[in-house]
Amino acid sequence: MLELPPLVDAHCHGVVFGELGLGSFEALLAGAAAPGTTLFDSPTGFAVRRWCPPLLGLEPHCTPAHYLAGRRELGAYEATRRLLRGAGIGAYLVDAAGGAGDGPADWGPPAPPPEVTSPEELGAAAAAPVYETVRLEPLAQQVADTSGTVGAFLANVAEAVHGAARTAVAFSVADTCPPGFPAGPPDVGPVRRAAGAWLAGRTAGEALDDPVLLRHLVWNAVATGLPLQIRGSAGADPLRLTGFLRATAGLGTDVVLLRGFPSHRPVARLAAAFPHVYADIGSAPAASALAETLELAPFGKVLFSTGAHALPELYVVGARLFREALERLLTDRVVGGAWTPADAHRVAGLIAAGNARRVYGLERLDRAGPDR
Repeated sequence: MLELPPLVDAHCHGVVFGELGLGSFEALLAGAAAPGTTLFDSPTGFAVRRWCPPLLGLEPHCTPAHYLAGRRELGAYEATRRLLRGAGIGAYLVDAAGGAGDGPADWGPPAPPPEVTSPEELGAAAAAPVYETVRLEPLAQQVADTSGTVGAFLANVAEAVHGAARTAVAFSVADTCPPGFPAGPPDVGPVRRAAGAWLAGRTAGEALDDPVLLRHLVWNAVATGLPLQIRGSAGADPLRLTGFLRATAGLGTDVVLLRGFPSHRPVARLAAAFPHVYADIGSAPAASALAETLELAPFGKVLFSTGAHALPELYVVGARLFREALERLLTDRVVGGAWTPADAHRVAGLIAAGNARRVYGLERLDRAGPDR
């Protein structure tokens, strides 16, 4: 039996504390069920029914209705507390501004995001340290809401990015710039023109999707030296980021590609090619996906995350599936004689927690204390 340390969930979101009925709970599971069917008849639904009921004092594989009745009897906060504390996760990197729809889930129709907990509330429920990652797009939107001119907007954006870097562990941006982030920052002229057009045509809180301004934001973030998470969009080829990755090599900013399945193979190749690039595999849906990643990427370049949002059950499921896949893979290598038990234990510790702690500087932040 392979022993893993408490996991570091390197990319996740808040949870919903409110009471959930059968329909509202199912709506927060990933995917879209056919009419007349249920998302509980899915890999995630079966995993929830297997691994979550025992944490709430219920029998494994109980019916969805029985599970949710037991959940309501405990109360939403107590159920959330038990689930998070039973997930085996020792630290969380929380995308406070994000919602559902990171990765394959955003192929489907959009749904209004539910109100979720703050990082501090999540940490209190989980009894674990939390660290915040800052999305660049909503940061710029907030600045635009209080900036009346192009000059004020650009100055305030720079100040906001560097201010956020004092408390955040990473910045995050979506890979939406066609045809990928260019090799260098845009010139001042195009940035000012793009900012003027966006400020003149936007409404308050409108999403930022201008490629020139996104490039400008990204390079402001790179200048801080914090890690940059790049969230994969549906259908985007990770290899189109190659020019940007070449340009950022040697600048002191690590780049973490949040892609996971089914883009894990090109992401693993990029992690193998660039010293500052890391592959966040998420909770790989099968041991084969994790095995393919580890066939290509150095073991010190692979990070775990759940990407969980809204349902504390998704933290439990993501962590459990990852542990099972990693344990199965490394045990097979030890039994086959390819690895020693000591090698398997060391690599397991790196992927489960050690790589994330090193890349995001968590030990340094913990030593600095709450007022870092």
